[in-house]
Amino acid sequence: MSNAAPPSAQAADERPAPTNGSMPDVVDQVALARLYGEPLFALPTDLYIPPDALEVFLEAFEGPLDLLLYLIRKQNFNILDIPMVGVTKQYLAYVDEIRSRNLELAAEYLLMAAMLIEIKSRMLLPPKKQAEGEEPEDPRAELVRRLLEYEQMKMAAARLGQMPQYGRDFLKAQVYIEQSLQPRFPDVHVVELQDAWRDILKRAKLVQHHKITREELSVREYMSMVLKTLQGRRFVEFEELFEPAKGSTVLVVTFIALLELAKETLIEITQAEAFAPIYVRLAYTPV
Repeated sequence: MSNAAPPSAQAADERPAPTNGSMPDVVDQVALARLYGEPLFALPTDLYIPPDALEVFLEAFEGPLDLLLYLIRKQNFNILDIPMVGVTKQYLAYVDEIRSRNLELAAEYLLMAAMLIEIKSRMLLPPKKQAEGEEPEDPRAELVRRLLEYEQMKMAAARLGQMPQYGRDFLKAQVYIEQSLQPRFPDVHVVELQDAWRDILKRAKLVQHHKITREELSVREYMSMVLKTLQGRRFVEFEELFEPAKGSTVLVVTFIALLELAKETLIEITQAEAFAPIYVRLAYTPV
């Protein structure tokens, strides 16, 4: 009987033992990553990671009002009674954070920070004396008004953004049909030509031409006519001096003639009381 060892055991005995510091071909631990398909079980000691490589921004704000509104709504503060101490402290902490990374972005936030500090300082001072029955002015009133207006516009923009938009949510269906090169005109019948001609005649009757002529009327002539009408009569009612049948131009000239006669104190125009009839008479005694 031979005492030789099995081939597998002999191969295992002949395999060189791993030296310290070398990585075995097969390991039981989980690889941290894979580099070019090879497992990586430890981070390289000479690897350089820039400070900004792993920055994570949890919240992105569109401006200082957006940040301020976020701080108020996140903590369920009453927007009409803002606790300025806590909100200002949190706001300044965020501003200090962005100043260390982006100074240009922080400029707009610094302006709001100055406004918050001013409001906070005004609230520490005693309120100004007001007239009796008037409440003292709240330093936060202007800030509350701006926050409410901004929140309304933000909610309206969100509702508009949820509406379907062309190019984002849907596209317009377009179908191209090849047309023949030779145009094809529709057939026209005699009845359609007759209808078109009747329509033209109907529209022609609606167009009327008016000829305006100039009528020359003399105010002096109508002044003489009014004086002749008043001669021999004690009083004449105002309406009797006008002749509506002759048209509006004669009425206007007659009225102007009466005004000229009254201006020259040739006639007297009297009225007994308000809304009573108006009478006209001569202001002189004819010879």
